[in-house]
Amino acid sequence: MKGWFTRANRGSYRPASAPPPMHVDPTVHSPTGKPAISVDPTIVERVQTRIDHIARNYPARLALAVFASIIAVVTALLSLPFATQSGQRAPLADALFNATSAVSVTGLASVDTANYWSLFGQIVLAIGISIGGLGVMTMASILGLAVSRHIGLTQRMLAATETKTAQLGQVGSLLRMVIITALTADLALFVVLLPRFLTLDYKFGESVWYALFTSISIFNNAGFIVLPEGLGPHVSDAWMVTPIIVGTAVGALGFPVMMDLNRNWRTPRRLTLHSKLTLTTYISLAFVGTLLVGASEWTNPNSLGELSVTDRILHSLLAGVNARSSGISVLDEGQMNQGTWFIQDVLMFIGGGSASTAGGIKVTTIAVLTLAVLAEARGDRDIEAFGRRIPTPTVRLAVAVTMIGATLVGVSTLILLSTTSYSLDQVLFESISAFGTCGLSTGITGDLPDSGKYTLSALMYLGRTGTMTIAAALALRERRRVIRMPEERPIIG
Repeated sequence: MKGWFTRANRGSYRPASAPPPMHVDPTVHSPTGKPAISVDPTIVERVQTRIDHIARNYPARLALAVFASIIAVVTALLSLPFATQSGQRAPLADALFNATSAVSVTGLASVDTANYWSLFGQIVLAIGISIGGLGVMTMASILGLAVSRHIGLTQRMLAATETKTAQLGQVGSLLRMVIITALTADLALFVVLLPRFLTLDYKFGESVWYALFTSISIFNNAGFIVLPEGLGPHVSDAWMVTPIIVGTAVGALGFPVMMDLNRNWRTPRRLTLHSKLTLTTYISLAFVGTLLVGASEWTNPNSLGELSVTDRILHSLLAGVNARSSGISVLDEGQMNQGTWFIQDVLMFIGGGSASTAGGIKVTTIAVLTLAVLAEARGDRDIEAFGRRIPTPTVRLAVAVTMIGATLVGVSTLILLSTTSYSLDQVLFESISAFGTCGLSTGITGDLPDSGKYTLSALMYLGRTGTMTIAAALALRERRRVIRMPEERPIIG
């Protein structure tokens, strides 16, 4: 046996030809839950392990970090000299503002998208819009799936809360449908718009690019347009306006509703309560918005007044839809009446469907609040809709989301009023548009100081990520208390 062992440390021996000593890595666990023995991990393995840990235990934080990282990358790319047509670097405030607007699928632009950015810059914007349109928790789930090869329980619960998916097992199917639906919708809009661009005075390559970018912008409710002359010349072009209306409405309904409709379109009674509330509220608001905007602008010579009756109806319908999410307006918003601005303020703040490409507090939130008011007015004990009872925690969550959104808009409006000379109606319109990731503007965005651009950039980021992640986090923080305090009702009203 001599020669088989060598002295290593006092009181311990190991074979002379044994491999290097191994250590216990507390961050790596075996299937049994006990620490696994492994060799020294590489830097890549350490990063992967760290991301895996965050993806499983803190998916909301991962979502915020992922979106912030994407915005930072898009900002860096837009800051390159060849991202602009002039060959000069874009100012940081403009690069950050437009990057945030693209990733948050807002559509507000501090510069002329068509004439300021080069083809490279426009491609970067299109990629940012496509990524941002997938959603916050969707991106976090996809990243977690790519790293850990599965979606953890906490991540499934957060994704299910954001997407209003009733069963955790449906989250994986929903993620696949999100990607498939987005690609299919973009392709369908591209096929519809390309022949129209080919009939115009554009080259074939330009027509393909304009149709592709416009399709991505419409479905993702982004609001960016790369046509050199904008949409102004197409004010009476139904071939151009109709796809905007249809694509915007489909993108704003939400992926869970699309999946539910795909499964139960033959039997509408089997639709979930979320789908029924989303469809009825969205259609009702679109109808009311169309009537109010049409009535407010019908005789305005700077908007609908000089158009034919058919075009007036068409653009009224577009206004009733685009104020909810997309922000793609053929008419000049700055020339509309202040009453119309107020109507659009309300529509933009409400936004579209949950887990959609739209922003705002979402139509289901306003539906739950409205049902709560009606139940209180009738003296009903329970809040009911479509034969279902809505639990009290859902109402509290709707109130929290609404209050958080109103607070963000209020703070932004106060900052802009303090740093600019614009009136309250203009500043409030821009703030709500940024929070609702809508993109409509009275025309003052490009003239804002850098402080105003940074303020709206933060509001667009929070408007896209804040309400969803906060709602998901609040939904998971519900706790049961053994001891409850005595009940006493304060005077309300």
